[in-house]
Amino acid sequence: MNAVQKISILLLGVLISSVSLCAQEKKLNVHEALVIDGDTIPVVVLNEFEITELALTKAQKRRYRKRYGKIRRKVIKAYPYAKVTRELLQNYDEELAKLESEKEKKEYLDVAEAELKEEFEGEIRNLTVSEGKILIKLIDRETGDTSFELIKRLKGGFTAFMYQSIARLFGSNLKSEYNPEGDDQIIEEIVLQIESGEIYVPPKQAVTTKAQKRLKRKERREKRRSKRRSDSVIAGR
Repeated sequence: MNAVQKISILLLGVLISSVSLCAQEKKLNVHEALVIDGDTIPVVVLNEFEITELALTKAQKRRYRKRYGKIRRKVIKAYPYAKVTRELLQNYDEELAKLESEKEKKEYLDVAEAELKEEFEGEIRNLTVSEGKILIKLIDRETGDTSFELIKRLKGGFTAFMYQSIARLFGSNLKSEYNPEGDDQIIEEIVLQIESGEIYVPPKQAVTTKAQKRLKRKERREKRRSKRRSDSVIAGR
């Protein structure tokens, strides 16, 4: 199990123990546009996907569009948390990889868990149950494994069972795999549109000073790597 998966489990524990009912999030879309003869015409490039509505009745299409709209709003609400999480995970992963002893790694994970609780616990309480379920799916999407198996390998079978029991209270199932071509097809399509810029989601900033410092260090490291790559290319010419 890699560091990203371990830290993801820590965040998952915070999520499951914190999720509760809350208010709704407004959505905002920004698109490119062309100006032709003084008229501004929006331009939207969509990902290629299979049209499945053609065989549906009008009533079924209405229900599908209504469901799609609900899921879209929930993904837009949960996605910023997943994005900040991904950036923090990359930072934790790099620093954890530098540690050699299991004792050092365990101590580091304890620090990471405390930081994640401080960063996310209060805000995650603002998610509805259904939005929390979406966030669990997005975490699973990042790690490539079911939350139940990740928790079981890191924390043990009993803890995994307890997390699963709590998740069941919210109508979620940690044993369910993220399936971008099946049950989670709509979520996957929306996430791809967000990542390609077709759906605009306002960026979320880290809340705590510790998380902000971590992300700044990560940004500086990435700039140094980028500069070294550029210098290497120039030197090779």
